Amino acid sequence: MIVVVNANAPEKEIERLKESLLKKGLEINYSRGVDHIIMGLIGDTRSVEISNIESNDIVEKVLRVQEPYKKANRLFHPESSVFNILGSLIGGKNFAVMAGPCSVESEEQIISVAKSVKAAGATFLRGGAFKPRSSPYSFQGMGLDGLKLLKIAKAETGLPIVSEIMSTEMLDEFVKDVDVIQVGTRNMQNFVLLRELGKTNKPILLKRGMSATIEEWLMSAEYIMKEGNEQVILCERGIRTFETFTRNTLDISAVPAVQRKSHLPIIVDPSHSAGMYWMVEPLAKASIAAGADGVMIEVHNSPETALCDGSQSLKPEKFAELMIKLKKYAEIEGKVIG
Repeated sequence: MIVVVNANAPEKEIERLKESLLKKGLEINYSRGVDHIIMGLIGDTRSVEISNIESNDIVEKVLRVQEPYKKANRLFHPESSVFNILGSLIGGKNFAVMAGPCSVESEEQIISVAKSVKAAGATFLRGGAFKPRSSPYSFQGMGLDGLKLLKIAKAETGLPIVSEIMSTEMLDEFVKDVDVIQVGTRNMQNFVLLRELGKTNKPILLKRGMSATIEEWLMSAEYIMKEGNEQVILCERGIRTFETFTRNTLDISAVPAVQRKSHLPIIVDPSHSAGMYWMVEPLAKASIAAGADGVMIEVHNSPETALCDGSQSLKPEKFAELMIKLKKYAEIEGKVIG
């Protein structure tokens, strides 16, 4: 339920209204704008009489929210969320670029790639230390050693680290060493993990499940936000369809759909969507045109020898060429990279 209050209402009256709602056992998500104050009521509102609330002089209107997600709902938070992560912004007029290898393979590799993507204009360094793979025989990542190498690369470049967590067992290490904790597609509905991430103060990058609807995706964000952590960034990475030519099918329509339904920033992963390096550029351009808040791009200094996903990785020089184009596209859409 949404209670819209006049922003010019006396503070005593606003507090009196809040207290009366809290006494009903409801949680209030409070958002103050220029013209209105939004009180999002979370809990069992079935017994709440709308007419009783609307009888208050400071209340303009009361709306029932049909969607099961509340904190992620734009009705509860009309302004788009913007997150500042070590000086790099995601959301609003800012277009974030997360770039780096699928997997950390060596100190030389990650530092080389980190320096090249930073020089090209990337705002975050992505790199996998723990890798969920379909085959148990595939490279599973360097683990904690990979996190240590990412920290070295961060020290060399100043780029905030984005890396994927696999389970709650590594949560303390990730909270200590990682700047944006990524939840991969296979863990989008790992509700135990989501709840624990919700108790941290770290930004969470939540990738869409390969067969998840938009509502299911936003409900996963709700699991995190309900525990107190409202710094959730959504990532469209392609969904599973009947098409077999590409690795996944990029649902570009998810960008405007999510932005209509939610205030959370949404980025696109064109590398995993297609699984082919030559598709990354057009899909990244399409992401900006659709209104995305950023992209996540895989970059490797030697894709032909990469231990993971070399076929979808750009070489540093190709990434630099792409960044020149993306900055121009972003400018057309009124966004800024950097």
